[in-house]
Amino acid sequence: MGVSGIRSKRMIKAFVVLLRNTTWKCGVVERRVVTYLRGKRQNGEFTQSSVNDMFEHFEVDENEHQRFFEAMDRLEKRGIIKVIFHPFSLTQDSGMFV
Repeated sequence: MGVSGIRSKRMIKAFVVLLRNTTWKCGVVERRVVTYLRGKRQNGEFTQSSVNDMFEHFEVDENEHQRFFEAMDRLEKRGIIKVIFHPFSLTQDSGMFV
């Protein structure tokens, strides 16, 4: 399994936290992610959401996973969201266990 396959398995188990409520200069996918997290906060829930829950909400198929991962990377680089990986997402079968 390649590095991207391991990364995508780790990313699905990750959580996303909204840090800044802005969609300035964001693309379509980035806006969808920020709007989803913003809606979670307005409903009185915590602003943290799992990536898997977002995929189920947006009905993302396996062909669009990479597009969402790239959008989340861009949002994280801009300081809009923070991706928090589960501490036990590295396992022996992933090949990255130290």
